[in-house]
Amino acid sequence: MSAETTPPATPYGTLARAAVPSARKPVSLPRLRELHAAGEKITMLTAYDATFAAVADAAGVECILVGDSLGMVCQGLTSTVGVTLETMRHHTECVANGLRRSHGVAWLIGDLPFGSYHESKEQALRSAVVLMQAGAHMVKLEGGGWTADVVRFLVERGIPVCAHLGLTPQTVHALGGYRVQGKTDEGAARLKREAHELQDAGAALLVLEMVPAALSAGLTQTLTHCPTIGIGAGSATAGQVLVLHDMLGMNLGKMPRFVHNFMQDAGSVRGAIEAYVQAVKAVRFPVDAVHAW
Repeated sequence: MSAETTPPATPYGTLARAAVPSARKPVSLPRLRELHAAGEKITMLTAYDATFAAVADAAGVECILVGDSLGMVCQGLTSTVGVTLETMRHHTECVANGLRRSHGVAWLIGDLPFGSYHESKEQALRSAVVLMQAGAHMVKLEGGGWTADVVRFLVERGIPVCAHLGLTPQTVHALGGYRVQGKTDEGAARLKREAHELQDAGAALLVLEMVPAALSAGLTQTLTHCPTIGIGAGSATAGQVLVLHDMLGMNLGKMPRFVHNFMQDAGSVRGAIEAYVQAVKAVRFPVDAVHAW
């Protein structure tokens, strides 16, 4: 894009690189809390290798998630269940190396894969150590109830934790498929209870996936020190996350209806990610009408 070219306007904002700060401070937990307290949306995006991680960081994304979604988008699996801890270690290390080489500032989160924290709190600690030593700043685990004790155990040992409620892909078979969670009174009450238990256990972030927008909004208001990150959960969450390949319009299966293809209006991958960051910050994405489950 030349200096004379006017960036194209899209329903999700103008693709203007000038909107992304040229100098940014390293993202930390205190910084994320500052953004939340100030009412500024937190942006998160998945990445699985050094190059895409560096591009996402340069585009202004605050949090990069090395998600076990790599099983589906990189390995061609039909779910995340087959992803191993060693695979997560490898990709976390790749992303961390990319951020170091590019002098990146993003906060790096590594997913604990299925079976790596279910046996015991000690197993969870060993698995978390593997990802932290690979370069992660935080680990993410799925589910509520019994996981609160695991979160507390890790946090007490200096490992920041991002929790994950709603649609939890690692238990998709038990949930009966990729379905919205919390639609019934009973389901909503359980989500509320588990969210507060995870906050009380020390979770520093909480991903809410495929949860009704009204429920997500209520949780975001009542969770005073655990910012919520939505994916298919409406615009009232403290931040948003998408799978990188989805927001670039590349998907081996059916594209989730809450995803927008930011690449279709951009001239580059970086331009698409910048548009995503701007749209989230300006609360132009997501569109709540899409989430009226």
